[in-house]
Amino acid sequence: MSRRVDMTKLIGPTLAVLMASTALAAHAQAPVDGPGDAKLKALLAAEWRWRTHDQHMGADDEDVGGREHLPHVDAASQQQRLAYWADALHELDAIPLDQLTPEDKINAAVFRTALEAFVAQIRFKDYEDGFGFWTWMAPHQGFGTVAEYKAYLSRLQETPRYVDEQIVDMRAGLKRGFTKPQISMKGRDGPVAPLAETSASQNPFYAPFADMPASIPAAEREALQAQGQAVISGSVAPAFGRLLAFLRTDYMPHARTTIAAEALPDGKAYYRAKVREFTTLDMTPEEIHAIGLKEVARIDADMQATMKAAGWTGDFQGFLKYLKTDPQFYAKTPYELIAKSTYVANEVYGQLKFTFGLLPRYRFSITPTPAAMAPYATGGNGGLDTCLMNTYNLPARPLYTILPLTLHECVPGHSFQAALALEAPDRPEIRKTTYFSGYGEGWALYMEWLGTKMGIYKTPYDEFGRETYEMWRAARLVVDTGLHHMGWSRQQAIDYLSSHTALSDHEVAIEVDRYINTPGQALAYKLGEMLIRRERAKAETTLGARFDQRRFHDMILSLGSVPLRTLETVLDDWIAAGGPDPNAAASSRPAA
Repeated sequence: MSRRVDMTKLIGPTLAVLMASTALAAHAQAPVDGPGDAKLKALLAAEWRWRTHDQHMGADDEDVGGREHLPHVDAASQQQRLAYWADALHELDAIPLDQLTPEDKINAAVFRTALEAFVAQIRFKDYEDGFGFWTWMAPHQGFGTVAEYKAYLSRLQETPRYVDEQIVDMRAGLKRGFTKPQISMKGRDGPVAPLAETSASQNPFYAPFADMPASIPAAEREALQAQGQAVISGSVAPAFGRLLAFLRTDYMPHARTTIAAEALPDGKAYYRAKVREFTTLDMTPEEIHAIGLKEVARIDADMQATMKAAGWTGDFQGFLKYLKTDPQFYAKTPYELIAKSTYVANEVYGQLKFTFGLLPRYRFSITPTPAAMAPYATGGNGGLDTCLMNTYNLPARPLYTILPLTLHECVPGHSFQAALALEAPDRPEIRKTTYFSGYGEGWALYMEWLGTKMGIYKTPYDEFGRETYEMWRAARLVVDTGLHHMGWSRQQAIDYLSSHTALSDHEVAIEVDRYINTPGQALAYKLGEMLIRRERAKAETTLGARFDQRRFHDMILSLGSVPLRTLETVLDDWIAAGGPDPNAAASSRPAA
């Protein structure tokens, strides 16, 4: 699962510019702007300027990056955003698509899909369910410049206002029954306690000041650290103290006891909106559930065959128990787990020249998930600067899943993808920062499968680990729709996931609670991966010997994050044009 990344830190080499069918066929010439392109460019620029300068927002409400201010999240500000984005959609509707170049058709599709999600979120008052907003507020590493530290200090000074606005929103949600389910919040107030620590050096918000670069002069470092200690102890910690008291006294004891998204106010429409937001597809819960059951059956047959290849003569449930309990499959120390992931990444690096035509210049590190979040976090998170591996509760982290997890989160998954998105060509800012789960998670899951082509999985246990992860994502289609549309209980979902995968009991419980808390998000992975694999199979069949997976992968990554139907259209056009090299096409374009 990818975390939001700061896309403003580096300007890298030019990536391939998106080419649709006509541009791909005649890739030596830059497309000529159509009559609607100027209108679209002006609309995109105006919205981004309003979002970042007036609203102090990035790709979403929490993406503050290196900016000096935190956004306002109170109800009045949310309604202002709703009015603005609804008006922007009307303006977008007035621009005929046939008057746009292929590139701007993609810009319009990304803009429309993002705006529709923003509008739906505010209309359903998603902002009233702020539980967990604090999760990634405290940076886990330092900044590079004095200016970035001063911006961070400014955000810290605004944190009490931001926290208090969140509390007011959550009170409103509590009043109308719009909360996370009580059962899935158990213990999740724990990470707030360190943020309320008044001893600044012990507060996670102080971490950037403890990790200041040597390039900042000592006197300036000490002054910044003193300011940080003062604002954390005097303002930030008391704000989170108020939040912690609110959570424990008011919010969590009185949160809803139902678990389905469809049990929320206007729940059926809300769940459908979430399905569309995360998958960028118009599909019903019934359709998705049926796809999930079919995929579960297919992968189950693969897992049965792999189990036999491992030499196991007992039944499937016995094999799962063996994998979940035998010490040989588990790291003894956090270092061993991180070392395993690093080794896998190194193996992948050796295969990249056969897999991609264009590699990013930006690099990431593999580090443990921050301790405050680790007990409730998933197995890993991919990001631009760091790929996080969860070393909490090592007996729940089987090494046979570290291979697909590294491919998914680190390379060539989220961290690799984020770097290429950062180094993208000159295009509207929304294209550089918007993240659609169907595209991003679909790509990362496809990378797990691509490891079979790279020779990463060397033993039947390795392959069973990969199949466990694929089954996990297929089972999500069944579980998410089961929980939110078909009346499943939490235990029913846990039992289903436990009986079909070799995930540990801890991982299963954490994951099911994640699906309960974030309706629809879990659907994006498998639906996105299936689309990419269908397009690859189509390309291999149509192009035959002309198919080059490096070009196929570069074509996908050159787009940045796009809606899945847009990705499908672009890849169909690329196949029809003969599968050309998008990098060669870009390099042959005349200089601007």
